[in-house]
Amino acid sequence: MHKYDLTDTIAAISTPPGESGIGIVRISGKDALSIADKIFVSKDAKRPSAFKTYTTHYGWITANRTPDTNDPRPNNVIDEVILTVMRSPKSYTKEDVVEINCHGGAIALRRVLDLVLEQGCRLAEPGEFTKRAFLNGRIDLVQAEAVLDIIQAKCVSALEAGIRQLRGDLSKEIKKSRDGLLEILSILEANIDFPEEEIASADMSEISRRLKKIDNVFKAILENSDYGRILRDGINVVICGRTNVGKSSLLNALLKQERSIVTSIAGTTRDTIEEFINIKGIPVKIVDTAGIIKPRNFVEKKAIQRSKKYMESADLIILLFDGSRRLTREDMVFIRRLSKRNTLAVINKIDLKEKIERGIITDKFGSVIDISAKKNININLLEDAVADFVYNGKVSAQESIIVTNLRHIEKIKAAHRHITNALNSLDNKLSIEFVAQDIRDALLYMDEILGKSFTEDMLQRIFSEFCIGK
Repeated sequence: MHKYDLTDTIAAISTPPGESGIGIVRISGKDALSIADKIFVSKDAKRPSAFKTYTTHYGWITANRTPDTNDPRPNNVIDEVILTVMRSPKSYTKEDVVEINCHGGAIALRRVLDLVLEQGCRLAEPGEFTKRAFLNGRIDLVQAEAVLDIIQAKCVSALEAGIRQLRGDLSKEIKKSRDGLLEILSILEANIDFPEEEIASADMSEISRRLKKIDNVFKAILENSDYGRILRDGINVVICGRTNVGKSSLLNALLKQERSIVTSIAGTTRDTIEEFINIKGIPVKIVDTAGIIKPRNFVEKKAIQRSKKYMESADLIILLFDGSRRLTREDMVFIRRLSKRNTLAVINKIDLKEKIERGIITDKFGSVIDISAKKNININLLEDAVADFVYNGKVSAQESIIVTNLRHIEKIKAAHRHITNALNSLDNKLSIEFVAQDIRDALLYMDEILGKSFTEDMLQRIFSEFCIGK
């Protein structure tokens, strides 16, 4: 395990680039307060090193503070600021932390940061404040990664899942299972070391029962992992159908704004159009495809190729029909291609007289959703259907542990595989050495999830995704 140097003091701008009302320069480390003493002049003539923890003070950042005096109105002011002190160990990093709330202009923030760096601290690496919170033991690795999930959340459900992980819900479940495995392993290793003390049949049944209980916990977590991926990355939804069935009108209705040009001329959309929307708390990348079956020129040929590419990679397809017309050869082509895919069959233009052969569609897709994109009728039913596809009646974001991080999912899968192997060894009455080894391997993966064991490369990969100020 790499021994990280936590003795130096780091600083960075912790707010996004651009103009804003407030921008924050954050300092963390043993010299944070002494650095603040050198550059901050408070209105009440006190130095930051004398401030109580969790207090905020008004004053100025100046480049030439007189060492032994407090000038209530210093010269060479860089910015008028609010300075907050958070003393170790009750801070984000468990170190002394100073946050300087400046005006949010790029020049003011940069000048304050440059002045801080001149006093002897260094620029923080990406995610280094959160890395220090982990290395100093304030949070485990799952909680540290949850910070990034919260920052990058694309919808409310993803935000809630991130907050629950930061709170420690997943960590508690993993730690509880880990403690259970350690107890089982201690029994098995005692028997391996002292084989004359044979484990009774009743005790072996109890070990099997406890392993199955842990196995079920991991199964439940993994069952929700697909939903976690969707919360993190979103779901790809493609609107397809022949020309002039109302695909662009449907996109506009879902977006609740005019995004696509809508005309009565078939083939108006000659290329794919992509947008991100939020449907029932689910981040959705929705694509409106060209409805052309036979290309008339090079442009339409390219449009067809793109549409096919999007349909192949789609998580869900909305196949749209014009209810005011009979099914065409082009409609039947789409039905044949998509009947075995995750497809929602939708009949549009229900505000007009129906002529479509509805039975052919229901025979292939089981049910249809009737809408009028132009009149905004039943769009909510289509949104409900998209949400039902994601939730599938199996998971509630408010009640379940949702794993959104791919690293966690892969480690949980590996640990679960070894727990299952241990159970199979017990069922087949194999030597308990095999059972013990699988439990040890499962524990290694669980330790990696929590950060009880890690490598420098692993931490570098994780925290390199963070912004510098976090």
